[in-house]
Amino acid sequence: MSEHDLSLQTCLKELYNLRRFGVKLELGTIRRMLAGLGNPQDSFKTIHIAGTNGKGSVAATLYAILMEAGYSVGLYTSPHLVQFNERIAVDGQLATDEEILEAYLSVRSISPGEREPTFFEYTTAMAFSVFAKRHVDWVVVETGMGGRMDATNVIVPVVSIITNVGLEHQQYLGRTLEEIAWEKGGIIKKGVPVVTGASQPKVLSVLQAIADIRKCELYRLKKDFNIQKNSDGTISYRGMDHAYPNLELQLIGDHQLKNAALSIATCELLRDRQVLIDERAIREGLRSTRWPGRLEIVRQSPELILDGAHNLDAARTLAKHLETAYAGRDITLVIGILSDKPYEKILKILVPLCKRVICTKPKIDRALPVETIENISRKIVSDVITVPKVDRAVQTALQKAKPNDVICVAGSLYVVGEAKAYLDGVRPTMGPI
Repeated sequence: MSEHDLSLQTCLKELYNLRRFGVKLELGTIRRMLAGLGNPQDSFKTIHIAGTNGKGSVAATLYAILMEAGYSVGLYTSPHLVQFNERIAVDGQLATDEEILEAYLSVRSISPGEREPTFFEYTTAMAFSVFAKRHVDWVVVETGMGGRMDATNVIVPVVSIITNVGLEHQQYLGRTLEEIAWEKGGIIKKGVPVVTGASQPKVLSVLQAIADIRKCELYRLKKDFNIQKNSDGTISYRGMDHAYPNLELQLIGDHQLKNAALSIATCELLRDRQVLIDERAIREGLRSTRWPGRLEIVRQSPELILDGAHNLDAARTLAKHLETAYAGRDITLVIGILSDKPYEKILKILVPLCKRVICTKPKIDRALPVETIENISRKIVSDVITVPKVDRAVQTALQKAKPNDVICVAGSLYVVGEAKAYLDGVRPTMGPI
């Protein structure tokens, strides 16, 4: 191993050790860190995205559209699936190892104040440092958890997006939809327009109340803008001031219509603010968007799909896709779930659609025992296999499947990341977080 590789691996090891500090929902530490770096987040324009599901798809779509429009663009998302560098991208390329190492050393040299920063605070500061040094025009920023006290909530974006609100991370964000909506709505800034795909009246009431306090406009899917699927598979968008017929989507699944609508509505608001985004950029951006590990088809014959499906809403979305896209075909489900997720409900949504279930477990201490998955699955289907290691589980699924079968790897982004690493023949950098 070269000195460079050793330095990078040491950097990542130190970074991952910060996980022991857990989650700290406050902004003082990240603000001190960024101040020590010269406030790099003030050197570029941003779009800020919160929500339970769809954040990554919307972020990836806007990233592609802005690049097609001719801008230099950064993308900050989490978690990564295989390599840490996936979290920080610029102009269609992942941050280099050298940039990751330089950013880490810069952040490490700053005194954080009263407590040690968390993993996510560190990575957020590193990302903003990379973007500033690359002199990007725009950065699309996805929150890590919630919004109000998320480390990314130090930016003042041009547009804010709240994709949707569901029950998640309740130990941190609240027990009810209203409480979680309040946390996610915390990204709303004074005078900054907000786009949302949320539909629950209780959630919309909270978001509207925050928007009223912040004196900004709230634009709602199915009220201010809409989208529909055409018989030929294309989609048509009608918004506040623009209509775009017969758009082509690269991302798979009917749920991506909503994500596309949020992205295009955001582009409308950017255009109102003299940001040059023409129709060609929107069309080409939608057509070229990629978002790994979310209904991602990685092999054919048998068809192999990777999808995190790590919460109830995501599991329901995956189930709908499996029912509609693969009716009449035998499905093998390779599944591992974290113990802090509603695993029984997730299994009851997905397992009935499958002929075979292969129970597995990602390499993380929060993983649910395979025996628990097996016991629940056997009450629903008879063909249940236990293969504790993810790579072996995927291998077993491929060996047993017939050419016309479908294999779906799901239940956790940790499982998807390990499966993707195995299929791509690469070594993961300590898994997602």
